[in-house]
Amino acid sequence: MTYVLYTAAALAEIAGCFAFWAWWRLDKSALWLAPGLVSLILFAWLLTLVDSDAAGRTYAAYGGIYIAASLCWLWLAEGVRPDRWDMLGAMVCLAGASLILFAPRGA
Repeated sequence: MTYVLYTAAALAEIAGCFAFWAWWRLDKSALWLAPGLVSLILFAWLLTLVDSDAAGRTYAAYGGIYIAASLCWLWLAEGVRPDRWDMLGAMVCLAGASLILFAPRGA
């Protein structure tokens, strides 16, 4: 369930940030900002649903998922196919996120 929450949060964050990008950099209407703000609020709420004792660890692990999701956005929404270095970097980040999430924690 953790990966599902992280993936949903990443999509919400990327969509929200892209709305601002579209308004500021692509000269889209300021009306793009309203769904962007809703999406960013959804992102923050979804991260609070992750079962973790420490917010910092949650955010650190989320970073790896965010990187991989950003490359999916690059490909699917922007039409730019990630290269092998992008893919390798995403795999390293996902491995790091998994290590942070599932490492045995001593008392």
